[in-house]
Amino acid sequence: MWSPASPSTRESTMHDHRKLGRELGLFGTDPLIGAGLPYWLPDGALVRHALEEYVRDLERRAGYRHVHSPILGKRELYEISGHWSHYRDDMYPPMDVGGEQLVLRPSLCPHHALIYRSRGRSHRELPLRIAELGGMYRAELSGVLSGLSRVRAIQLNDAHVFCTLDQAEDEAVAALALIRRAYDALGISVARYRLSLPGDGGKYVAGEWDRAVDILRSVLDRSGLAYDAVEGEAAFYGPKIDVQIADGAGRESTLSTVQVDFHQPAQFGLEYVGPDGAKHRPVMVHRSIIGSVERAVAQLIEVHGGAFPAWLAPVQLRLLPVSAAELPCAREILDRCDDLRAEIASDGSLGARIRDGRLVPYQAVLGPQEVAAGQLSVRLRDGSRLDAAPADAVLARIGAEVRKP
Repeated sequence: MWSPASPSTRESTMHDHRKLGRELGLFGTDPLIGAGLPYWLPDGALVRHALEEYVRDLERRAGYRHVHSPILGKRELYEISGHWSHYRDDMYPPMDVGGEQLVLRPSLCPHHALIYRSRGRSHRELPLRIAELGGMYRAELSGVLSGLSRVRAIQLNDAHVFCTLDQAEDEAVAALALIRRAYDALGISVARYRLSLPGDGGKYVAGEWDRAVDILRSVLDRSGLAYDAVEGEAAFYGPKIDVQIADGAGRESTLSTVQVDFHQPAQFGLEYVGPDGAKHRPVMVHRSIIGSVERAVAQLIEVHGGAFPAWLAPVQLRLLPVSAAELPCAREILDRCDDLRAEIASDGSLGARIRDGRLVPYQAVLGPQEVAAGQLSVRLRDGSRLDAAPADAVLARIGAEVRKP
């Protein structure tokens, strides 16, 4: 048994990510940077980068093309999209630069709409799936900020599928399946699925709401998922499927979404040439697999208590030389760990070092016998030990276990 204990085999106790994340040296804050603006420490950055690489690879294999777009846009951009009139209270005020008003973007949707319309499009290109891990900014009030789960500077895993009306339902079903696949790999449980519908008042734009709602209801039914329909939770431009998670205190939040949008394609004049040679309007399916990277990592800390899946762990292998005599061998083995995030722990007693690395998936003890035989003795997170084996074979086996799911 080479796999370290997984979430399903460990006690499912939720932890407070704000406390544990600091204790483990994953992230921190400073009043000079500001509230709701955490910084990532080296181990936290490793977790974040591994998560981002996993999502990019998952999207690439699902047919998404990745783009990069600026974190700023002219105020006019958000007036066209509808954010300025319907979402202004959550946006930062404009900055006057060179006679123009620039705004920190509250979402990536308008930029992706402009990328779509950067050239003519044919029905043969659709569905066109555009994805980005990009920054966005929300002017959250101080009272609602919380660790990584509610911040002001957000790294969003976002994507937009531009498709025909006939393709929209299948694309939304596929997006929801991708979310569920990622949750399985990450060990995240869904608290509930919510169909977020418009409510009363002027928060929502006029548009084809009934058609969009019907598509999402069919998506949930085809996916075999029970859900709650809740009024007043839709985006201003369209209804959405919200994938809800819960923290240790039972507080719910939205991590992932799938949305159907007829509004922004019309606002930006998006078109494609159909088989009939005429111009048609695409549908815009918004989807986010893990939502914000910050909130996703907060949930991972709480779910796993810092004992992340091996592929996500900041340190995957810890080499433990019993004494200074084994240190040169440990360094030589570390040089061969090209595909592993590995480190040497040599200070203190062996027992103390093992306890200190209790969250590391694999700890390899190097004593005189192992050095003489060119072997490693591996200890797993659950305390079990594996028979000593040749070092190269151990590294290859661990490398196979920690590859991204």
